[in-house]
Amino acid sequence: MSFLFDRQAIESSKSHSVLHAEHFQSAYLTNDIDRACSLFAEQLGINAFQRLEGEIPSGGHIRVELAWVGNVMYELMQTTHSVESVYALQPGPNDPFSLVHHHLGYVAADRGQWDQILASAQAHGFEIAYRNRTEGFLEVCFIDVPWLPHYLEYFLLEPAGRSFLQSVPQNPGS
Repeated sequence: MSFLFDRQAIESSKSHSVLHAEHFQSAYLTNDIDRACSLFAEQLGINAFQRLEGEIPSGGHIRVELAWVGNVMYELMQTTHSVESVYALQPGPNDPFSLVHHHLGYVAADRGQWDQILASAQAHGFEIAYRNRTEGFLEVCFIDVPWLPHYLEYFLLEPAGRSFLQSVPQNPGS
């Protein structure tokens, strides 16, 4: 598949804004991830997901389902008993079904761009709502721009993290 729009890569040395990084992901938070996966499969044609799950450092459990469609990765998430502020958008447990947009995901080209993104967030008074490092894999943070209805998530990938994201299933068109 070729793309209709030519896109110019943002040079990491010239990026001075939180949006000046490679956008690759759209993510959703749900209270029923199995139903969300079924809806994405049956109605949106995303049939192959890769699961990632585990404990959240501050308590609770997270399950993530990842899928590529073209150059966009879709992420579905469900958390339980989380007190992480980045999951405060979680639908209430009494809702029969809820699916909300949670974040847009970006990847920094290198450490310099990562540092510029964090400096830009700080300069504009944006809260870094979550930050974590998994040694040998990636660094991640969520930036809260108060007037946006979702977070901005950033990755600084090490080779193993990049390989993992490249291993997520690609969903071809129907």
